Amino acid sequence: MLSTILSGTIYGMTSCLIRVEVDVTQGLPCFQIVGLPGSEVRESKERVKVALRNVGIRMPPLCISVNLSPANLPKNGTLLDLPIAAGILVAMEKIPAKAVQDTLLLGELGLSGELKPVRGVLPIVRQAAQEGIRRVLLPKENAREGALVAEAESVGLRSMEEVIRCLEALGKGQNPEPERVDIEELLRAEEEREEPDFSEVVGQAGARRAAEIAAAGFHHLLLIGPPGAGKTMIAKRIPTILPPLSLEESIEISSIYSISGLLQPENPLQIRRPFLSPHHTITGQALAGSGRIPMPGVVSQAHRGVLFLDELPEFKRETLDILRQPLEDRRVQIARSSGTYTYPADFMLVGAMNPCPCGYYPNREKCRCSSYEVRRYLNRISGPILDRMDICVEAQPMEFQDLESGKKGESSAQIRRRILQARKRQEERFREDGITFNADMGAGEIGKYCVLGDREKQFMAQMFESLQLSARGYHKILKVARTIADLAGSEQIEEPHLAEAICYRQLDKKYWE
Repeated sequence: MLSTILSGTIYGMTSCLIRVEVDVTQGLPCFQIVGLPGSEVRESKERVKVALRNVGIRMPPLCISVNLSPANLPKNGTLLDLPIAAGILVAMEKIPAKAVQDTLLLGELGLSGELKPVRGVLPIVRQAAQEGIRRVLLPKENAREGALVAEAESVGLRSMEEVIRCLEALGKGQNPEPERVDIEELLRAEEEREEPDFSEVVGQAGARRAAEIAAAGFHHLLLIGPPGAGKTMIAKRIPTILPPLSLEESIEISSIYSISGLLQPENPLQIRRPFLSPHHTITGQALAGSGRIPMPGVVSQAHRGVLFLDELPEFKRETLDILRQPLEDRRVQIARSSGTYTYPADFMLVGAMNPCPCGYYPNREKCRCSSYEVRRYLNRISGPILDRMDICVEAQPMEFQDLESGKKGESSAQIRRRILQARKRQEERFREDGITFNADMGAGEIGKYCVLGDREKQFMAQMFESLQLSARGYHKILKVARTIADLAGSEQIEEPHLAEAICYRQLDKKYWE
């Protein structure tokens, strides 16, 4: 008898529904799986046979053929174990065929019949809901993740015995109780979590101002200064002033983490913007994504959030240069023999660095590095990477009076209120353009929303010639100036906004030229 079970698979960030067709006939015992199965899928036949035997399903000698349709799409992972097992039971008439109608099954089987969690549940359930599937049977650990999709009922099960009982109940017209997730409760729990605050940062008014502008427009930021000046402290507090995620952005980030296998079962929705700070020994493959079937790398896991690279020159130059394409295209493409995989990588890059190996250049009273050592250290960062930094600011050495004054700066909540006002202006501006922040503007949007008056044009013409700006550098100044104007509540970009934006493009020349 032939049976068909609905399931799904992941190809990069694309979710595809799979029809698991199972044919069981009398004959020489065999178990074959066709339809471009990966090694994990081919091994599922052993897990399925032993799991069914250990839950009391006696299987006479049978010829079992499994086809995974569409057959031209590669299938990887262990999430097809459960649909294959269910297809065999339906084909053997141990479960009524109507029990699996309009129902999607996902899950890995242990040899004891235990149902184990799998990766990629959230994007697959979203795709199933879009195609009209209203019920999903999946491992208990993945149930809350699937329940984030309100359009489909997610039923969490712990073992093959529970699956069989559930399908038997469905065959009799009895609907099992689906998992429920209260998104408002998740939001409240996240709001109660304590975080570092900008009020803890003493002094550094210039660096704080640069961090505020960067957060308001989602601009890339480079902090330069001696050891102990507070660069890392400022960078780690940037997520506390970023605009909150929309529900759609939260689902998008949660889907990336689901594919990576990084979601927490009890709290599957990513409420806060990601903040990733990899060590400088990270490889290029880990940064961009690696593996025979590539998983999202660090740049994708930082999507819609902050990628913080501390001690920037300590990273290998070839590793940093991998960021050139994601910084420009806001996505990363990985080519393998099995195909080309595309992952989103729209992140805010924040770098922190010392100006020389000892950290004290250009203070020659403390710096003992030679000019060659300083130049060699700074040249670990390539020109193209430096040109992609929107804002470059210097963290000044701390003074004793600042540390002992006891005076606190603005809190994250105060800074965030200004940023949210600037964010609202950007939302209204870009409502028809499909972009989110000022940093997302292309040449067309810059020409439309960064119109300069005659005085401002004359000022920028002088700056373009004297500073020898590239086209990218000129556009970045306009985008940063647009954010500064938004923070000031100005509809037009004025000369003071342009002057401040240009100041943030001068520090690189101080050190690199």
